[in-house]
Amino acid sequence: MRRIYLITYDVCDAKRLRKIFKCLRGWGDHLQYSVFECQLTDADLLRCKAEMADILHHGEDQVLVIDLGPAASRSATLVQAIGKPYSAMAAPCFVV
Repeated sequence: MRRIYLITYDVCDAKRLRKIFKCLRGWGDHLQYSVFECQLTDADLLRCKAEMADILHHGEDQVLVIDLGPAASRSATLVQAIGKPYSAMAAPCFVV
């Protein structure tokens, strides 16, 4: 079962920042600066976290993984925006 995760990151070094961005681009949809929405299985989440852990400097950088619940029961009001409206991606990214 896939779950929706909001993954955000704060990376101090420009080279590591680019690497984390490229890593997450392979797992989900880029929503805003340093924010991705990913629909992942448990196994996908473990692989994604392992990839990021290999890139990060654990004393300087931070990644937050926020579980938003099952992808199958996603609510239309899951994401609310203030200012520029949020638009859901037409097709979610699935990694096989």
